[in-house]
Amino acid sequence: MTRLASAALLSLIAVAAPAAAQQVPAPTLTANAALLTVSAEGRTMQAPDIATFSAGVTNQAATASAALAANSADMTKVIAALKRIGIADRDIQTSDLSLNPIYAPQRPQPDGSMIAEQPRIVGYQAANTVTVRQRKLAEYGRVIDTLVAAGANQISGPGFAVENPDPATDAARAEAVTKARARAELYARAAGLKVARILSISESGGWSPPPAPMYRMSAKADAPVQAGEMALGVTVTVQFELAP
Repeated sequence: MTRLASAALLSLIAVAAPAAAQQVPAPTLTANAALLTVSAEGRTMQAPDIATFSAGVTNQAATASAALAANSADMTKVIAALKRIGIADRDIQTSDLSLNPIYAPQRPQPDGSMIAEQPRIVGYQAANTVTVRQRKLAEYGRVIDTLVAAGANQISGPGFAVENPDPATDAARAEAVTKARARAELYARAAGLKVARILSISESGGWSPPPAPMYRMSAKADAPVQAGEMALGVTVTVQFELAP
């Protein structure tokens, strides 16, 4: 096979390009040049510095007003408890507020079938949930226990995040481009060509959180939490021009 034929064949190859890679238009090549598309991933590990979780209160009462009043009183205690242990107003945000009727269950027949009857409201359920950002991860367990002691009966989380991921993500970008260039050089040498220039660079990717840890619902001892590390990564797709 001639060098020109091998270059033409190489121009059809997409090296390690995932299905989700961004499609970019083919640029104009110089004479006798080949187009090589390479995808590479860069990844850095970063310890999270923010934990996000939700905490709420659910109340039931015979009337809607009674359910709302009880819920409001209990949620006020929960929010006050969060503020007492140092959670700032900007880190507490209402994420759900609902009031729903409670219906009487359908009565079963001796044969196991249900009696068809008009739905009958027997009470109401009010729920209020806030999303909380915990910036002092070492105190996360104490925050959870404080919430339980204050009356929170709906708690879920945590989800971990890095408040400023840019430095770690930039390092991942640099690593990804370096890998892409090295692969391009390898393919060029194998084809008897050389890397002439970079034609385009596109990016995709994000971060991968660790599995959420479990914690115990206790008002007497800190809930155990391990933040671990998060992988912040990007995938770059680079188009190279290969020349004889």
